[in-house]
Amino acid sequence: MDKIEKFKTMEKILREIEDLKNSETAVIKKIGQIETENMNVNVQGLDKSLNEIYDGVYQNLQHVEDLQTSFTETVADFKSKNNITDEMLLELREA
Repeated sequence: MDKIEKFKTMEKILREIEDLKNSETAVIKKIGQIETENMNVNVQGLDKSLNEIYDGVYQNLQHVEDLQTSFTETVADFKSKNNITDEMLLELREA
């Protein structure tokens, strides 16, 4: 795999990490919606279960954000070390 293809694959991975982050965020929002709805019906035990799920999802979100930060730096370093310019990438996209 040449350096441009490797870089393009790394960019794709970054987009997938962003998608994963968005998915985890959506789960957190959904938990909040369920908690709000449960205030109306007050089902015993649901709050505790939702809190446990929330804690796990929140930890996952933190890990994903850490991964995103770290991998973004890795991609930037790769781009710099291999002298990949935005012009090179634009030319490839236009071709």
